[in-house]
Amino acid sequence: MWTKIVPVTALIASVSLTGGTAYAAPTTPVGGEALGSRGLVAPAGVKKPPKTKATSYVVADADTGQVLAAKDAHGRYLPASTLKTLTALTLIPKLDKNRKIRPSRNACNQEGTAVGLSVKATYKIDDLFKALMMSSGNDAAMALAETNGGLAQTMSDMNAEAKRLQANDTVAKTPSGLDKPGQSSSAYDLALIARAGLANPEFKRYISTKTSTFPAPKGHYEISNHNKLLWRYKGMVGVKNGWTSKALGSFVGAATRGGHTIVVSVMRHEGYFWEEVADLLDWGFSVRGNATPVGQLVDPLPDAQAAPQPGASAPATQVTPAAQPPLLDTAAKKQTDSSKTVGMVVIGGGLLFGLIWLGYGIRRRRGRSRL
Repeated sequence: MWTKIVPVTALIASVSLTGGTAYAAPTTPVGGEALGSRGLVAPAGVKKPPKTKATSYVVADADTGQVLAAKDAHGRYLPASTLKTLTALTLIPKLDKNRKIRPSRNACNQEGTAVGLSVKATYKIDDLFKALMMSSGNDAAMALAETNGGLAQTMSDMNAEAKRLQANDTVAKTPSGLDKPGQSSSAYDLALIARAGLANPEFKRYISTKTSTFPAPKGHYEISNHNKLLWRYKGMVGVKNGWTSKALGSFVGAATRGGHTIVVSVMRHEGYFWEEVADLLDWGFSVRGNATPVGQLVDPLPDAQAAPQPGASAPATQVTPAAQPPLLDTAAKKQTDSSKTVGMVVIGGGLLFGLIWLGYGIRRRRGRSRL
């Protein structure tokens, strides 16, 4: 019988840094105490979740919000293009999908994956959202951000939306997910964002579209969805995959069978994750309704509570909740399903030295997005 891991919490109540600044460790992680574990947490009395090479993952019942299993659910990692889920969720309600725009040269010249925007063509906002969520276009992400009032405004809006969703591990620095110092998300947050997106009919339409025509300066061409499971997995609804050389592979997806929807998110996967995600989805469907949840995907905050207070808003570049210390990343990467105790021991010392490291302002170099 598989036994649920009991997490270690509050290993360090606070750490004093040079200058007297103190960091207070949260007493209860969002979604429940068990989700604070760096190791695998799973329900007793049902079969063990299938193995995955992902450093962090969450399997949840999208209907009830119950987290069925997780590993390092709140570990903060570079999200790569899975961050585009937050971009879409934030901007879909703000932009008229029938509006036409001509993208700037800056948008058209974004590095990494692009749908091929041209300054000589005009595009409907609807087309740009398809390019964002189907083809993972970094050029489309920037065009949408500029249409929303500019990059700074969009970053502020995205971080406000993350706060509303209680996705507190998420810090958006780019609309595309291109690596940038201070940017982060977690498997828990990606599942939260995806669940909220599934409730939006337009978001759901974009992520579930397999192929579509896309305008060009002369005529049209066809684009296809990068989510391979739309073709391979029965009941797959969609959502988003991502990859950069620094973030490695990331994915958040949802599938519906028998009227029930399961969400799976994985982060920092070193290889080909599609089959492993399919196995996790299968496991979620097999145990839902029969397993004691290990946590909960929380509901969004009430609008009044989530809204910024007058005079309290800050530029987007200043929205920087504490990023996961690099040494915690290292501990998580080395942790396996059979080394949970070691992982939990490392977290205490890792937190101490990681915070001191952050105090000296060491920053990670920028990666390059391909998905």
